[in-house]
Amino acid sequence: MFDSTRAFGSFAVPDTEVALDFYRNTLGLDVVPVPGMEGYGLIRIELGADRSILVYPKPDHEPAVFTVLNLMVDDIDAAVDELGRRGVAMLRYEGFDQDEKGIARGEGPAVAWFTDPAGNVIGLIQE
Repeated sequence: MFDSTRAFGSFAVPDTEVALDFYRNTLGLDVVPVPGMEGYGLIRIELGADRSILVYPKPDHEPAVFTVLNLMVDDIDAAVDELGRRGVAMLRYEGFDQDEKGIARGEGPAVAWFTDPAGNVIGLIQE
């Protein structure tokens, strides 16, 4: 019924210019305006292999209370350290055993969380 090869996720931010700067310059991801939609402020985070996330402006945006994007990393300690140097602070969640860097280790993959400038939660995962 659906063409899952063309499915994509999306999330909102109040200001896509701020989001573009953060995702491109702070996180180092490939972020581009959506062709033909520049006037509406739509941007796309390119994830490779023809996969992307649509980010759209919503002036009355309220951040979700869950993770909207998970980024896989080879070395979570190095990623958390580098993000810290770039001014990004890791979140701490009650009920998770997180180390001094904010990394939850134990059963399953190592995970850390932070927010983008709009308050959306982003996860780092090392399997």
